[in-house]
Amino acid sequence: MTNTEPTTALITGANKGLGLEAARRLGELGWTIFLGSRGEARGRVAAAELTEGGANVIMIPLDVTSDESVTRAVRLVREHTGRLDVLINNAGAPGNIVPPAEATADEIHAVYDTNVYGPIRVTHAFLPLLEAAENPRVVMVSSGGGSFAVVTDPDQPVSKMHELAYSSSKAALNMITVRYAQALPHIKFNAVTPGETANHKFTATDMNHHTGQLTVTEGTDPIIELATLTPSGPTGTFIDRLGRVAW
Repeated sequence: MTNTEPTTALITGANKGLGLEAARRLGELGWTIFLGSRGEARGRVAAAELTEGGANVIMIPLDVTSDESVTRAVRLVREHTGRLDVLINNAGAPGNIVPPAEATADEIHAVYDTNVYGPIRVTHAFLPLLEAAENPRVVMVSSGGGSFAVVTDPDQPVSKMHELAYSSSKAALNMITVRYAQALPHIKFNAVTPGETANHKFTATDMNHHTGQLTVTEGTDPIIELATLTPSGPTGTFIDRLGRVAW
């Protein structure tokens, strides 16, 4: 029996940038959006903005680096629904772009806590709600910087960005995506980079001080594509708005 209730989606780090734009676009489809935000005040402002535009948005205080916060978020979402159709692990941290020779374990750990352990915390906690959905989908917001093919291409700008934390964390996230997809074939796990890898372009966000060449709407194109997959859609893939990206 097909569920006729609105599609539900939780988006982490959705108070600004790519997360906010994804929430806006999915809200326009009539979905119920759980807007995850580490800062409650900023989350409420973002949710109010989307609600004024006609979206059905519920703000969820959510710090992906905190087990307690994630547990509370599950409890809040359960107050509104018994299933979660889509989880978008969008929250991310760039780190301080520390050169490899100067990078410490503490620097790496801080970035991994958001970019790697965060998606694992959230995915693990929401797995029962995802498994209650007919066509559950998980979108991991990664980066071209997490692709070995991209980073080892001397023509790619990221190949000259000498740091350890961010690129290695996104490479780890890519592997996590594949391993989830293999182990849980009834849930679609896919990763995106919000850019145009072939054209050496990336999206303008706070994380890169708005130096990207693409808008947040363009950057969310692959997020929306994977969030709206049908039951016959792919799993275990890595894409940008132009198509597949090499791992």
